[in-house]
Amino acid sequence: MSDQANTPPEKTSHQGRKAVISREDLINAALKLLGPQRSISSLSLREVARAADIAPNSFYRHFKDMDELAIALIDQAGRSLRKIIGEARQSASPQKSVIRTSTESFIRQLNADEALLHILLREGSVGSPAFKAAVERELTFFEEELCADLVRLGNAKGKPLFAPELVAKGMTRLVFEMGTRAMDLPEEHQTDIMEDTIVMLRMILIGSEQMAKNKTNS
Repeated sequence: MSDQANTPPEKTSHQGRKAVISREDLINAALKLLGPQRSISSLSLREVARAADIAPNSFYRHFKDMDELAIALIDQAGRSLRKIIGEARQSASPQKSVIRTSTESFIRQLNADEALLHILLREGSVGSPAFKAAVERELTFFEEELCADLVRLGNAKGKPLFAPELVAKGMTRLVFEMGTRAMDLPEEHQTDIMEDTIVMLRMILIGSEQMAKNKTNS
């Protein structure tokens, strides 16, 4: 009798499904199902379980329902995008302003294969109240980080801002509004919207600098 015949069969989970799966695995499985035209609310539990290669009941080991998974997706999208755009702001130079660097990075993410930015844009406009609240929380985090960078950059240039927290809020909301308009357009049509937005962002920034200067001189 051959050695192969004496070898015990390898243990596998029922129907070849994974025996152990993490919360992160479920989030990644859901991300793969999402696309530019698909909302989180359209995902079903069975669909996500199938993509993650688990039995539907195993889903409940990590999430109580699909809404909880959706909010986890929104949170992850926000964290990832804040990191990417924050790094873009740090890479600004005299040749390319922080406004242009950040806005171009935003547009690149809009056209990236990942659905991260689309999650925030769609759920912030058409999602359930719970999803909108989760997106609003992420936008607040964006604003807080941008405000800290604007204060740092303004002080470094000797051009402090008037009400930097409002400047950060206005800029963040304007850029996300740009993304909502641009995400369903061909890339060649997104450039015009981006350039208009850059001009408006500069107007907000220069206006705040001038207001701070007027207040100091008054």
